[in-house]
Amino acid sequence: MVEATLLPSEALRSELAHNQMTTLSQESALTIVVLTTRDFLTPSLLQSQRVVALSGTAARAEIDAATADAGRVIVVGDDALLAAVLTRLMRKDRLAVDVGYVPAGRSRARRLYGLPKGTAACKLALSGTALPFPLIRDETGTVVVGSATMVGEGEDPMFGEAYVDNSLLFRGPIRGVEVRPTKTLPGLRASVIARGVRPRRWLAGRAIQTGARAISLTRDDVAHPRIVTRSTFYRHTENWRLVCLKEAPPTS
Repeated sequence: MVEATLLPSEALRSELAHNQMTTLSQESALTIVVLTTRDFLTPSLLQSQRVVALSGTAARAEIDAATADAGRVIVVGDDALLAAVLTRLMRKDRLAVDVGYVPAGRSRARRLYGLPKGTAACKLALSGTALPFPLIRDETGTVVVGSATMVGEGEDPMFGEAYVDNSLLFRGPIRGVEVRPTKTLPGLRASVIARGVRPRRWLAGRAIQTGARAISLTRDDVAHPRIVTRSTFYRHTENWRLVCLKEAPPTS
């Protein structure tokens, strides 16, 4: 398996990213935009802000237009919507924007970052401090905030191999692989999906590269539209800024 090819300047940029970022609230008054979709209700505490109800998570032009002058974006919805917003901010080189998250329903990202729910989440998103965390993406430029899974096509096992950085995660037929972001460096961890309640072996790294005969890929509960044979997830060269409760761990 060939290790993922990365930009030569990535290591240096990753080391300096958290020092280069300055919260927009320190420079000027924040322009707050609340982003949601028609599938979710906007909490009353946020209705006095500018609220944009997107047609869906794939509404790229709508996300770009709504966040064009935002200093803080508050996402009300699920992990898929949060990932979609971060994907657009990354592609527009606007990761310095503060991002608050008010999860609706189950959320792996909420548990990962220790975020509250309900009214407490709204209050935090409005007035909390944004801190830098590693941003995980794949080779298509799609961000993952909670979890990504790779399994075989249909009911078949996935036959191939995967490396986390230079360490072999698996080789041969397996049920599948799960990838999750981490709050601290190196940025992600991956595990073979096991049957039953056996303890799972997690490998941490900055990248995972997988090759197999057929991969059915799901990111934050959104299925990729076609079967692929290769997939790579890795830490982006810049962090994202999450409005959170606790002091962020070092990101360099």
